[in-house]
Amino acid sequence: MTEAFIYPDARLIAGVDEVGRGPLVGAVVTAAVILDPAQPIVGLADSKKLSEKRRLALYDEILAKALSWSLGRAEPEEIDRLNILHATMLAMQRAVAGLHIAPDMVLIDGNRCPALPMRAQAVVKGDSRVAEISAASILAKVTRDREMTDLDRAFPEYGFAQHKGYPTAFHLERLAALGATEHHRRSFAPVRRALEL
Repeated sequence: MTEAFIYPDARLIAGVDEVGRGPLVGAVVTAAVILDPAQPIVGLADSKKLSEKRRLALYDEILAKALSWSLGRAEPEEIDRLNILHATMLAMQRAVAGLHIAPDMVLIDGNRCPALPMRAQAVVKGDSRVAEISAASILAKVTRDREMTDLDRAFPEYGFAQHKGYPTAFHLERLAALGATEHHRRSFAPVRRALEL
């Protein structure tokens, strides 16, 4: 059982999470969400632990009920230029900046915070302990999964809809056989190796 999270004293809390640090292709996608205490959402959890059907239902409910939500991203060329950690921090800053209501506290999944103009706190396993972070993880995952499905239509031979860009055996085999697309992250070792072949 994950230990309960004690919320800091704040009026408007935004939760922030990212999806897509590990894949070899596509953007890292982040979301920031301020939930409405008057409209609770039942069943929020770490997006990875939810079925796709449940995730999609919660996605629609979050968009309908949240006080404010925003997506941020860093593209493959930014990931290659900055490295994945710095690109993720940049994408998180973009998600928070995109909120139309400024939070007075930001809770971020993980063990480090990007530089933000308001108070921020990193929460380890936040996506399963903090409702706002769970909501952000769901928005980010659904968004990125849809982008991978779109990319799959453009490059059907890579199987992006199935592995979502992660370095599965099939993806690595296709990468070696076909080379990299313009959406692959050049700085990631398996992609670099494929480009050298």
